[in-house]
Amino acid sequence: MTLIMFINASLIILISLVMISVSSILSKKSFIDREKSSPFECGFDPKSSPRLPFSLQFFLIAMIFLIFDVEIALLIPLISILNVSKMFWFWSIASFFICILLLGLYHEWNQGALEWAS
Repeated sequence: MTLIMFINASLIILISLVMISVSSILSKKSFIDREKSSPFECGFDPKSSPRLPFSLQFFLIAMIFLIFDVEIALLIPLISILNVSKMFWFWSIASFFICILLLGLYHEWNQGALEWAS
């Protein structure tokens, strides 16, 4: 029985490797077109570089927003377990989670990541 399973697994791995190698060979492009590799700007040549630097402060604020957005999504199921859990455990878990959020916010504030103008 184990010999048949080993043969099946080997066959599946072999077929997967063949498919990966065939797709890798067939997907190679043989030439590079200048127009296709340049950024599209209404059919005209670009006026400036497409790689413009952005503000690191904006990036930090965006990351903080995403983190708090995900954490809010983690807080929503706490409302649904309110009916089935004991109040002590519900409030202890919720307050622990909110304390972690507030400590993270205080750390970001203390580090100066929330200051836009520097």
